[in-house]
Amino acid sequence: MRELKINGVYRHFKGMEVTVLMTAKDSETLEELVVYSHDGEVWVRPKEEFLSEVDHNKYPDVKQKYRFELLDK
Repeated sequence: MRELKINGVYRHFKGMEVTVLMTAKDSETLEELVVYSHDGEVWVRPKEEFLSEVDHNKYPDVKQKYRFELLDK
């Protein structure tokens, strides 16, 4: 599985940039979540989904391989 960089800036395949703040665990399922910020708001997403590949069947024109890709900033 891909590594997650805390404080890393990632580009979503639809173009927005987000900053990973930390990871957290769901208190009921213990699923690992990624906590990230975008446009002054804080969001969470399952880590497995955050690091997953783009569904190229659903989005055939997307060139980016992963849903979120780390930028060199």
